[in-house]
Amino acid sequence: MSDATTARTAAVAEREPSETPVLSIRGLDKHFGAVQALSKVDLDLPRGQVTALCGDNGAGKSVLTKIIAGIYQPDHGQMTWEGHPVHIRNARDAARLGIETVYQDLALADNLDIVQNMFLGRERLRNALLLNEDDMERAARETLDSLRVTTVRSIRQPVASLSGGQRQSVAVAKAVMWNSKLVILDEPTAALGVVQTEQVLQLVRRLRDRGLTVMMISHNLNDVFDVADRIAVLYLGRMVVQDRVSALDRQRVVEYMTYGGPERLALKMKAAGARESDRAGG
Repeated sequence: MSDATTARTAAVAEREPSETPVLSIRGLDKHFGAVQALSKVDLDLPRGQVTALCGDNGAGKSVLTKIIAGIYQPDHGQMTWEGHPVHIRNARDAARLGIETVYQDLALADNLDIVQNMFLGRERLRNALLLNEDDMERAARETLDSLRVTTVRSIRQPVASLSGGQRQSVAVAKAVMWNSKLVILDEPTAALGVVQTEQVLQLVRRLRDRGLTVMMISHNLNDVFDVADRIAVLYLGRMVVQDRVSALDRQRVVEYMTYGGPERLALKMKAAGARESDRAGG
């Protein structure tokens, strides 16, 4: 284990026991007709930590994310925000609490510049008719500077001209402008090259350093073990493990993602061995 990882683990251990999680979920269920997408899901998102949400395709990651973001409503279960029960009915409710989600498609308008994208739908007005361009430019620049996003040439350049890593940085900066407390990142390094991926991971670290809580959905275990403090794994709609990174390794996480855990893997291998013996005996 590297010195940086050891130091991060020690810091997490120090602050974890005494703090109420920003978001706690208990017994969450969600059905779509006959399909049960989530079953009795529990999840804690501690303050100022990065929690990686992992799972294979169809595990329920997107459904859980959209429930937290107010897009879907759960059938059963309780959500607690900073120790108080909440019911997130829509995306506006989530934003009021301080929950911002950066989806994989980033939801950026290519034909608009960086400032226009960061304030899209939340424009600041000088009076009832005129946009306060100077104020928006200043706020956008301050946010990007605070996250040390230095690779963009101008905050007035069109988003269409940005690289994948720069677009992701703008989308994250847009999310943290609005007094957010929890930032959800959906596959933030998907389809990025090595250099751009490292830029995004550095950005995730800066969010944590600012005291924000981050939930990062990712299939890339290298990224997960690089920046996450905790890992939570969904398997077929059930939360099969959530623990500190120091308590897990890549092999165990893969087993949880693929089989639901080492115990289930052992049972499957035992059953496969029994079938093989039956065929040999026959």
